[in-house]
Amino acid sequence: MFGRFRKPERREPVRQHNIFEAAAAYVAACADDDQEALDEAVGWVSPEAMSFGVRELACRALIALARERDESPQAVARSLMGLPVA
Repeated sequence: MFGRFRKPERREPVRQHNIFEAAAAYVAACADDDQEALDEAVGWVSPEAMSFGVRELACRALIALARERDESPQAVARSLMGLPVA
């Protein structure tokens, strides 16, 4: 009889992750070969959002590395992939 007057359970709010957090965690997990962290990051955003975030991270990283090396982004990208620099 009194059961229906119980206080509702308080749940912790689910933390929302943005695209860039997910991409950073995903790529770092790939680099560290950490399957558990990789699986967790994949669940944070949609596959399309993850793809966009990873692409944006790759572009930003390539630009930063190209500036550091004083080379073109194309030359750095080809070098990182083990391709001959044209």
